[in-house]
Amino acid sequence: MNQKNIGLARHSLAHLMAAAIQKLWPNVRFGVGPFIENGFYYDIEIPDYSLTEADLEKIEEKMREFIKTDIKYIREEISLDEAIEMFQDLNQPYKVELLRDIKTKGTTKIDAPEFKFLAEDPEVISIYYSGDFVDLCRGPHLESVRDINLAFKLTHLAGAYWRGDEKNKMLTRIYGLAFATQKELDEHLAMLEEAKKRDHRKLGKELDLFVFSDLVGPGMPLFTPKGYIIRKEIIKLDVELQENIGFLEVHTPQINKAELFKISGHWDKYKNDMLMVKSHYSDEEYFLKPMNCPQHTQIYASQKRSYRDLPIRYADFANLFRDEKPGELSGLTRLRCFAQDDGHSFCREDQIAEEFANILEIINKALKIYGLDYYVRLSLWDENQKEKYLGDEKIWTKSQALLEQLLKDNKINYQTALGEAAFYGPKMDIIAKDAIGREWQLSTIQLDFNMPERFNLKYTDSDGLEKHPVMVHRAIIGSPERFLGILLEHYAGAFPLWLSPVQVKILSVASTHEEHCQNLVKKFKQALIRAEADITNETLGNKIRKASGEKIPYLLVIGDKEINSDKLAVRVRGQEKLLAIGEAEFMDKMKKLIAERSPEL
Repeated sequence: MNQKNIGLARHSLAHLMAAAIQKLWPNVRFGVGPFIENGFYYDIEIPDYSLTEADLEKIEEKMREFIKTDIKYIREEISLDEAIEMFQDLNQPYKVELLRDIKTKGTTKIDAPEFKFLAEDPEVISIYYSGDFVDLCRGPHLESVRDINLAFKLTHLAGAYWRGDEKNKMLTRIYGLAFATQKELDEHLAMLEEAKKRDHRKLGKELDLFVFSDLVGPGMPLFTPKGYIIRKEIIKLDVELQENIGFLEVHTPQINKAELFKISGHWDKYKNDMLMVKSHYSDEEYFLKPMNCPQHTQIYASQKRSYRDLPIRYADFANLFRDEKPGELSGLTRLRCFAQDDGHSFCREDQIAEEFANILEIINKALKIYGLDYYVRLSLWDENQKEKYLGDEKIWTKSQALLEQLLKDNKINYQTALGEAAFYGPKMDIIAKDAIGREWQLSTIQLDFNMPERFNLKYTDSDGLEKHPVMVHRAIIGSPERFLGILLEHYAGAFPLWLSPVQVKILSVASTHEEHCQNLVKKFKQALIRAEADITNETLGNKIRKASGEKIPYLLVIGDKEINSDKLAVRVRGQEKLLAIGEAEFMDKMKKLIAERSPEL
């Protein structure tokens, strides 16, 4: 079954689940219920009843009963007023609200997921019947519930604010999974169980890496000393890689006048995701910046530029801010405050290919060091929604053809995704796969002909004429904070030696060994190796269990035998057999592995 048909069947399953819920709880009120990647969901409210996980089995059983019948999916088109009256009679206030919103705005082309299944014409509303259940829906659906040939399972409940707004009522969201075969479903369920064990929010707390505080605010992480070390090492690698291809680090303010974002285009396309700042002393509008590109244009614009000066490359790790909805925040992977390994190259058109190749090379190096496999996605604009993008069709045709040719010239296999472009230009996205097969969009290379024109950036070419440079946006791993969360789950907390906050831990057997342990720690630190000693008054077994739980790469146990030996007995993480090695040799090997960012011994 191809992906299109799977999507059709998942969509039909969402309606089938709603029909089953209505059969079990006739007074249910429905929000929205689309299909999503790997499954479907429906947002509902049952007055005077709170669903529990135990109810999922009852709903699923009723769905399977229905599948044995021949309930048809029947589409009808009715007027907007008829639809409002129908859903009022059905006591479906959330559907009525959507319909009245369409009536007020005069269009169904509203940039919100709850509208995407309605008819194109705001005066004609499409509805679907499936037995006694009726829903607002653009469709299409399968012909009958008997045609749903997917392995499915209802998995869990979650809270979801109506229309994603925390000011609205909290509904219950019921999630389901659906795959072409039972084998695929079972494999995905096993992956989800493994993901629970690797949850970076749980591991971050256990390993003492970061915290959140209600007093600081949601989506604003506080990194502990150990977490800061990892974040710093991620950034350090980025800096080394980008310096090798000529990027120079700059620093720009977090707060900027609204006018900057009005010129860049972020105001029109992005302002609802930006946090406003109010001055006590002036009436100017200020915003916390959501990205660095507009600021970098102003550094470029501060001087006259010649074709000989190009390319000019800036990189920036300043904090960025986005007004994410509280319900969408998720540990480190969805934040309101974060940095980004943001870089911008201002170049001539004849330099684009070389810039592309150089940036792709350092992305490859980074992901190889982290042990992440990936594929490439060519993200293009949606020509049916041109209003979402800056620039005219001519610019987009040119930039998309150029980026696609660069991928072909570099012999890169890629998938194409319509509608995934940045609002200012097409992009090549790196989709990385972690240790358990989940996909994460990380790196990106983006071509932008629009912003240099909007800011009237110029350089004097060899023919004496002034021309606009091309702006190449790039990220190596994206946000260091988000990437740390991804790595936590990828490594299951067992970071490679170079990233580990504590690289070696020294455990005393008794109080008489404390001084030797502390002297060893000093030696390791002098060799720039991160070391700690556990000289607490606990049993050695407890110390080993605690250190193993901290997932430290190397443990040294120091007792009388070890003090009198010329060899260290090293416990290597994940290995049973002790490694006997001289102190100087061990330190030299550790330093070499750390410098090369290699795995453990």
